[in-house]
Amino acid sequence: MKLHGLEGTLRFGPPLAKANGAVILVHGRGGSPDDMAGIAEHLNADGLAFLAPAAEGGTWYPQRFMMPLATNEPWLSSALGVLAALAAEAKGAGIGPERLGFIGFSQGACLALEFVARTPRRYRLVGGLSGALIGPADTPPPKGDLRGTPVLLGCAERDPHIPVDFVLRSAAALSAMGADLTKIIFPGGAHTVFPEEIAWLNERLGPTGT
Repeated sequence: MKLHGLEGTLRFGPPLAKANGAVILVHGRGGSPDDMAGIAEHLNADGLAFLAPAAEGGTWYPQRFMMPLATNEPWLSSALGVLAALAAEAKGAGIGPERLGFIGFSQGACLALEFVARTPRRYRLVGGLSGALIGPADTPPPKGDLRGTPVLLGCAERDPHIPVDFVLRSAAALSAMGADLTKIIFPGGAHTVFPEEIAWLNERLGPTGT
């Protein structure tokens, strides 16, 4: 399995230099940037540049997210490096973290949440759609200040890929870091993007959003 790069990144919306803000979209295991572009079609996108990177082989890291961190290296660090490179690209175009959002689904949600937990600051928003922080239950909680960043953790109560206990633990950890945390646990076991999650994102991406 090769490490990740920026070559397959899908870019749409206005160029970064002319955008009002940017959103990094992170696909799930077996997914693609086109999947995330489909989600973006339902978002308030006026003036936003979207950057959707592609995982090598469609997978950001090989093992499940709750496995010991070492079992997902060096791919996990490589994947986090992709998000760091895109964030730096946005910053170089004048879009600082407070105008930069992250939205991920499934494995991509785990990666996005892990990135912001490891590089805490004020972001525009973070949408963790069916995801949680990476690592086993005894992983030390992340430290730092998210400075009121709006963070969504949404997941079905019987999601076959994301145990709800990990979602709840992640919500507590991110709240302790100063996130403005919204947690939505949906009935059933669907591993999908829910309309309520899209509504939450649109409230914060719109002209009156944070």
